Amino acid sequence: MLRIGIVANEPSGDILGAGLIRELRKLRDDILFEGVAGPLMMAEGCRTLVSMERLSVMGLVEVVKHLPDLLAIRRSLERHFRRDPPDLFVGIDAPDFNIGLERRLRRAGIPTVHYVCPTVWAWRPKRVGKLRAAADRVLCIFPFEEAFLNAHGVPCSFVGHPLADEIPAQTDRAGARRALGLDPDRTALAVLPGSRVSEIEALAGCFLGAAQRCQAAVEEDLQFVVPLVNERTRRAFEAIWRAQAPDLPLTLVPSGSRQALVASDLVLTASGTATLEALLLKRPMVVAYKLSPLTYWIVSRFKLVKTPFIAMANLLAGREIAPEFVQQSATPEALAAALLELIRSPARREAFREEAERLHRSMRLDASRKAALALLAVIEARK
Repeated sequence: MLRIGIVANEPSGDILGAGLIRELRKLRDDILFEGVAGPLMMAEGCRTLVSMERLSVMGLVEVVKHLPDLLAIRRSLERHFRRDPPDLFVGIDAPDFNIGLERRLRRAGIPTVHYVCPTVWAWRPKRVGKLRAAADRVLCIFPFEEAFLNAHGVPCSFVGHPLADEIPAQTDRAGARRALGLDPDRTALAVLPGSRVSEIEALAGCFLGAAQRCQAAVEEDLQFVVPLVNERTRRAFEAIWRAQAPDLPLTLVPSGSRQALVASDLVLTASGTATLEALLLKRPMVVAYKLSPLTYWIVSRFKLVKTPFIAMANLLAGREIAPEFVQQSATPEALAAALLELIRSPARREAFREEAERLHRSMRLDASRKAALALLAVIEARK
């Protein structure tokens, strides 16, 4: 019987973890999983020791407020796994939490894998040394990461991205519109202000203002669909909607972003996993992001970000194929202007779709299975 410790800290990690567990069970039927899991991982049989929501914190300043609790959780997990060592420990993303835990467990003789390369190629590059000390192997989900890690002596494997495997080359836009009660003939704009309440509070007002300006500028009535991941984010968004744009007609979707993106023609989204999903669905997008003022000052003052782009679509393409706006530049006026340019330019939308198709093919590698095989290879190598 194999036993694997595993820690994920947010919905995107829960998706990766669930796919990994599912593929490992196909390869071996004698594996137990425990650690920190979301609902998808728990549905695949992973026992969670701590609520995943307690680890889901973003931003430098925001993390500081929760730091005592996060450190206590990490110490508790370390004691648990050192007391009863698993055959392998897997940290899914969450590098600031997982790399320290992996390093301690690896020193205790437990093999470790870090699944999802931290953005050491984008900011805080000195973390690559900590990553090399923490993980027996890093599993990369984007193609440019493997060369970077190899150059820094970090054992790694490019496995592709599970979303690229999951999302088909073509999707049923008409069916998604029927399911959501949208008009099949009117332009639909998906509005994704984020998966955390803090993101909603930072971006929803700006996004609603942009939607109002687009609605006023276009002769046809646009339709807006807003996916919200849970009841907390829905309540936060609805409060801002009622206060700022009560007359703007919106279709709220309670089940996440996929169906809304499939139904849409264009996307206005917070930076994050949703930008990759929109890319793989070939939906032209405009991207925005705002941090707390203090967090943004720290990032800017100390030049912590080393990449010219925030949107994964642009990072993968190596150029801006999706207009992006950060902090003060993310205004309703600027976002509306970028969206209206896409609405009015079929050629720009087609160019985006062509590049998105190329990038989709480059990442469609049966990632969860490749990741599962890599994990079993690490276990076998350490026997």
